[in-house]
Amino acid sequence: MRRGKWTVVAALVASVAMVTAACGSSDDGDADAADTPTAAADAPADEPADEPADEPADEPADEPTDEPAEPPAADGEAFKFGYILPETGDLAFLGPPQWEAMNYAISLINEAGGINGQPVGDVYKGDEANDAALASQAATGAVSAGVNAVIGAASSAMSKAIMDTIVGAGIAQCSGSNTSPEFTNYPNKFNGDTQLYFRTAPADAFQGPALAELIVDDGWADVAIVYRAEDYGQGLADAVEAGVLAKGINVVLKEGYDVKTTDFSDVVNKISSANPDAIVTVSFEEGFQLWSQLFDAGFTPDTVGIYGADGMRSGDAPQGFADPSVFDGAGGTAPASGTSDFLADLLAYAPSLSETQFSGQIFDCVNIFALAAQQAGSNDPMEWSQYVIGVTRDGTECNTFADCNDLLAAGEDIHYVGAAGDVPFTDDGEPGQGSFEVWRYQDGGNLVSERLIQAGM
Repeated sequence: MRRGKWTVVAALVASVAMVTAACGSSDDGDADAADTPTAAADAPADEPADEPADEPADEPADEPTDEPAEPPAADGEAFKFGYILPETGDLAFLGPPQWEAMNYAISLINEAGGINGQPVGDVYKGDEANDAALASQAATGAVSAGVNAVIGAASSAMSKAIMDTIVGAGIAQCSGSNTSPEFTNYPNKFNGDTQLYFRTAPADAFQGPALAELIVDDGWADVAIVYRAEDYGQGLADAVEAGVLAKGINVVLKEGYDVKTTDFSDVVNKISSANPDAIVTVSFEEGFQLWSQLFDAGFTPDTVGIYGADGMRSGDAPQGFADPSVFDGAGGTAPASGTSDFLADLLAYAPSLSETQFSGQIFDCVNIFALAAQQAGSNDPMEWSQYVIGVTRDGTECNTFADCNDLLAAGEDIHYVGAAGDVPFTDDGEPGQGSFEVWRYQDGGNLVSERLIQAGM
């Protein structure tokens, strides 16, 4: 993806309790995550309630037209969503904000009359567990359950693990937290000439320069980058490296580590030898073990810049330290998950949520798929998926399923602007721009949101 102009938006927002963003993976692969600048973001809540593409075939079965298709009879089979999200495993904190956002979106769709004349049916629930074998079992279950769309996976690696099964069965898939740059040109997201995999999260091709912008703003010159040695870590580390080099900052160390390690002494020794004035850790939960060992070696935020990305955005982590204030000054970036109005509404719907990471992106996945099915007048993903990109751009702007559906019924093309803001899809079925939160620990290890950085083509 091309990187465009950066604009820093002054948008001080409320402090966020417990937020850990990470849409990556465990030892099986990668995960990528995001959160919002206006509300608490990702910790498990209660039990779950309830990419360039080939040219389209010369003569698609149902070529899109300006006129809305006739909806099926009201006694037709109801549209069925399924999710494959982390209910268990080391990414379980990413689950509740996503399935609650999904449930909330479906509740509003049903209030507006459902999809193609029927209320949306019960949701199929699958646990990706950040384990490829378990995620694959969940995908097989979703196909057997007859779903029309899968929401997830949270981890990019788990999306790779399930995509052949889901897309191969002619089912559409949308992730709100996959940020691996690889998906932009990923061939497996097509069934024949029909694209069936989409994502609403901005790729790390955008987040890398955003984090680089923050480091430049903070005045550092020599940066060490350490990262999980898997797809997510490597991809974001490469993007950060390119971003800081473009800004004239030196990269004095770039080092991957085994995702299974718990002893970071070798990494810390290499950092010490490189003598950086800023350190970037592209990590998940294990990153706090790395930070602890860095702190013990004298690399504290009051002496060097300490940065993480979405995978380490956690309001909870400092509380596990004897002195949480040792975190003060450390910070990073994460994709912003939703507007303040959306987040307030979501928390009113699901008040037990203490985190909201990726919730806006998931809410938009559900609405975009529902609107595409409405425009196609069909629940068959092989038919309505060709409308997915179009409903996000080049039409009359609308913000809710109900309002957008009214426009479709009147024969208008629509430009859905949803919970995560205006994210018009490129021809690759993903956002062409992104909004990233700058987060920081302050005042005794409290996580606060400082501002937003906008990135786009």
